[in-house]
Amino acid sequence: MTWFTRIRPLARLALQFAILGLLIAAFFLRTPQVFGPSMEPRIVSGEYVVINTIAYRLGTPQRGDVVAFSHDGDPPETYIKRIIGIAGDHIRIDRGAVVLNGTRVVEPYVAYADSRSFPETTVPPNSVFVLGDNRLNSEDSRVFGSVAVERLMGKALVGLWPLGAIGEL
Repeated sequence: MTWFTRIRPLARLALQFAILGLLIAAFFLRTPQVFGPSMEPRIVSGEYVVINTIAYRLGTPQRGDVVAFSHDGDPPETYIKRIIGIAGDHIRIDRGAVVLNGTRVVEPYVAYADSRSFPETTVPPNSVFVLGDNRLNSEDSRVFGSVAVERLMGKALVGLWPLGAIGEL
């Protein structure tokens, strides 16, 4: 038996896994480029992010998830923001501090806080309340209201490019 006949089954299996991986990536992952500073410092303008497009077909959005969603505009855009509240939650912002269901939220991911307030709102059924991590430079639910779950394209998983941005969100 030659070395080729010994590794041939392994090579075939590796090829099958590679093809399966490419099919999964083609149908269930997206890699949009982020424009704008609203998620800095973790996600910077120009960075590519991997989006799991089946996450919310199989599960439900959770507080803290970083999500991509379609936003009506001219032209329509894909926004990436962090979920702060889910359906039924009561949210207000007091001088920059997010209060969720009566409890102040600790947000270690917010490096650029602001001192603006936002009146209490209740997140409607089948919706989420989203904010950018860079509160000073973010168009989010404070501007356009809650986002319908059906508009969520998926959950942002990792920064992909540039190489220095690789890592979990």
